[in-house]
Amino acid sequence: MFSLAELDAALVRVHAAFAGTPQYAWPLLAARTGAAVWVKHENHTPTGSFKVRGGLVHMERLAAGGPGHPGVVSATRGNHGQSLAHAGARFGIAVTIVVPVGNSTEKNAAMRALGARLIEHGDDFDAARIEAMRLAEAEGLVFAPSFHRDLVLGVATWALELFRAVPGLDAVYVPIGLGSGVCGAIMARDLLGLATEIIGVQSVGAPSYARSLAAGRPVSLESAMTRADGIAVRIPDPAAFEMIRAGVSRIVTVTDDEIAAAIRAYWQDTHNLAEGAGAAPLAALMQEAGVMAGKRVGLPLCGGNIDLALFRDWVCGTT
Repeated sequence: MFSLAELDAALVRVHAAFAGTPQYAWPLLAARTGAAVWVKHENHTPTGSFKVRGGLVHMERLAAGGPGHPGVVSATRGNHGQSLAHAGARFGIAVTIVVPVGNSTEKNAAMRALGARLIEHGDDFDAARIEAMRLAEAEGLVFAPSFHRDLVLGVATWALELFRAVPGLDAVYVPIGLGSGVCGAIMARDLLGLATEIIGVQSVGAPSYARSLAAGRPVSLESAMTRADGIAVRIPDPAAFEMIRAGVSRIVTVTDDEIAAAIRAYWQDTHNLAEGAGAAPLAALMQEAGVMAGKRVGLPLCGGNIDLALFRDWVCGTT
């Protein structure tokens, strides 16, 4: 599907916008988990999330088609939308974003500040996605899906940076929403010829890919019940499922309480603020600490965009 030359070219395009992100080995996280833990700080990108990498690659390709682009429309819970809005402003393409009713107020504000037209529709991400596809047809816009070849190629650059900076990782835990982050990690690992385990992480309330792996086919859920909005996906993408099935060693499911504990651990041990999806890999490692003791483990802190109200209620309000 991809070549290492393509991935390196995508990295050059991403680095034209920002200089990549650091990865640090945090001693307190090592003491907490028993593993040598390297955190890839995707919360330090221009939008506070790894998604911006995919948006830059996708929108640059669309802009290459010449002036007069009709604009794109997409659905998101926040980070994908910020990615498209940021890249749209950079390349001169209008962006419309559909979010569920009651979506994160701070992520909504960030998307508007980046220049996106924001529309609220439906009860969850999948309802918003259906409305975005309708708008594409009605208004002559280009629908930008949350899982696309360009997005996987761009997002994979976080893993390429990590693998090259930290040789010999035994495992990397990656959260799974619709799948671009974990598929990018699988792709980078395979193109570099590494033996690193890729371990997916989902919520116990939204285990769409975990159930799909068990069934051997994509399985949709009736609901996605988690406060970690970046992994609150109930309908798996078929192409992502095939890559995940072929490339992950397993999927670990974590509770919202475990995610809240991981957000607190990130703050205490590194003074970095993680959103729910960003903390899910650490939650999974903490759950599997006995299995991973003594190993070298990579964790993408894939985003830090958590609303203050949610942080106070969910994280600070727990014991």
